[in-house]
Amino acid sequence: MLSWKKLMGVLLLGLALCLSVQARNNSRYVNLFMGTAGDHGQVSPAAQLPLGLASVCPDSRVPSHVGYDDAVPEISGISVTRVSGVGGNGGGGNLRIFPAPKDAVVSLVKGSETAVPGYYAARLDNGVKVRLTATSHCALEQYRFPRKAPSTFYVDFNSAIDPRRSQCAYTILDDQNIAGWVVSSTVCNAGAYKLYFHLHTNVPFTVADRDSLSAQLQFPTGTRKVEVRIGLSSLSEASAAAELDAIAGRSFRKHRAAAAKAWASVLNKVEVKGSTAEQRTLFYTGLYRVYLSPFHATFGGKYRGTDSIVREAGDWTFYSGWSLWDTYRAKFPLIALLDPDVTADFCRSLVSLYQTGKRNWATLQEPVPTVRTEHAQITLLDAWVKGIRDFDLAAAFPYMEAEADAGRPAGAKNGLTRNSPDQKMETVYDLWAMGQIARIIGNDEASARYLAESETLFARTWQEEFMTITPAFAQMKGNGLYQGTRWQYRWAVPVYADRMIAWVGKEQLADELSEFFRQHLFNQGNEPDIQTPFMFNLFGHPERTDALVHALLTDDTMIHRYGGNAEYPEPFVGRAFRNRPDGYAPEMDEDDGTLSAWYLFAQLGFYPVCLGTDRYELFTPLFDRAVLHLPGHDLRLVRRCAPASAQAISVDGVRLPGFTITHAQLTSAREIVWLP
Repeated sequence: MLSWKKLMGVLLLGLALCLSVQARNNSRYVNLFMGTAGDHGQVSPAAQLPLGLASVCPDSRVPSHVGYDDAVPEISGISVTRVSGVGGNGGGGNLRIFPAPKDAVVSLVKGSETAVPGYYAARLDNGVKVRLTATSHCALEQYRFPRKAPSTFYVDFNSAIDPRRSQCAYTILDDQNIAGWVVSSTVCNAGAYKLYFHLHTNVPFTVADRDSLSAQLQFPTGTRKVEVRIGLSSLSEASAAAELDAIAGRSFRKHRAAAAKAWASVLNKVEVKGSTAEQRTLFYTGLYRVYLSPFHATFGGKYRGTDSIVREAGDWTFYSGWSLWDTYRAKFPLIALLDPDVTADFCRSLVSLYQTGKRNWATLQEPVPTVRTEHAQITLLDAWVKGIRDFDLAAAFPYMEAEADAGRPAGAKNGLTRNSPDQKMETVYDLWAMGQIARIIGNDEASARYLAESETLFARTWQEEFMTITPAFAQMKGNGLYQGTRWQYRWAVPVYADRMIAWVGKEQLADELSEFFRQHLFNQGNEPDIQTPFMFNLFGHPERTDALVHALLTDDTMIHRYGGNAEYPEPFVGRAFRNRPDGYAPEMDEDDGTLSAWYLFAQLGFYPVCLGTDRYELFTPLFDRAVLHLPGHDLRLVRRCAPASAQAISVDGVRLPGFTITHAQLTSAREIVWLP
């Protein structure tokens, strides 16, 4: 019989284990099917590791930008790559396995699907059961065939979500192994990437039929279960085979458990309390989607640059697969806060990208699926001012200068563009960031020159295009804008809010921003104006930010006039974030974690309005309590006031003078309290 002390020890150990399990179980709040139906997010329930290249999922017969569409049960097979949440023609969809003869019609049995971070399973209407998981560079696929049914695969080596640049070559090495390479379009067909692969089956196959692009594989009669593993690499077929060799000693079950553990480490970075079940699901689903890219693109300590040269990574991880036109605005600032070491590797990767052939959009020699890379200088600057210094900022600067020179009126299209008013406003921000970077690296002449150019371009563009409001401001793509309206781009450079105040007046700007929201001119489904709800702080009215952000998160009667590229025929009424397959507003691409990061910041009560500075604007959080597990210590966020009603904020017991906090204050604090 246990003594009292031993019994208490067992009980305490059990309690600790229960609490540990509970803390590790934030994955239960993630709904991977949210936003997977139609043009309501363009995300998928794929099995993937955090920042993993392999992303394994069914592709719908009529694919969405990400391949999978919850509203289209018929599938074309299981593919191993995709870019989450992006518009245009999607990237990925490679090496598609169809567990049936080529001409069969096969659909997912809706209601049979299961998806949790790192794992996907479903039953097909031909009786085949599918289970999927992944490592960073390998897809693991299990297929269980019904009794007395033929066990066959149609493998499309040339598959792609956007097939316009597709090429492939493959060699059947023996009756269990196939190796080769694929080339596919990047997102929007702007460029191309090349991946090498090695495919291994645990059951020998015969080749029933084949051509240069595909093969029909037949397994012995009576085969019930086949496991396929596909290794991926940007370097070579041998490198892809090495990726498979590295995981050969572990079962599917153990890899699935490892994937769950990897996601738990990410989802544990924040704990939230005092909200609805839906709000927790929206929060952790958003945190999951923030960590889907860029992709881990280091293979055996080496990586391939956009100049096709293979380099040693050394003691850091090279990442690729960028959609910076979107993600620089919210996603990378969030990761910089939660994961500074990973962000340092992102920054090293961007420096290497500058050195090996950066372009605004993808090149024809990308190592992985990708989108575009504008505003990399803002991402690098933002990391630097937040204390992330373990990368060579000076090494990137000459390439930034060359990019800026190429974008001048007589320059190439891949520079800092200055054609339409929106491009000018974005270039204003890039030039401002370059001026700040030049100052940091000690190049005072360049700093003065770029800051002067930025200020001049801003003054001319804002005063001519955006200062005097007219009815035409509400027109989508008016006056040559690529996306958005002049109302939306009016607020695009918040680092120059002081100039706007000098020209217009703080109170008038606050009233005009209120009018912007009163007329439902904010486009929550696109990025150019996502910082505007938090800009009332800059104009002296934090209470308006408070009320507006709370309404955007909770009000089912919110009116939305604009989709991603056009004004809706009829306004969309409701919240832009909802826990359902059509969980984002119509035409609202989630944009590779950008809008998820926006949502997380909005729930937590602070937002990086002026990117490239160390400031966050504060407002009342949605949650009663949250804990951020920052490197080295925990930060507690506590709301002691009613929703959207904070009158003051204290940091470790000391009241702030206003509603702004620096990064150093935020990351060194133990407790921030919103007070009535």
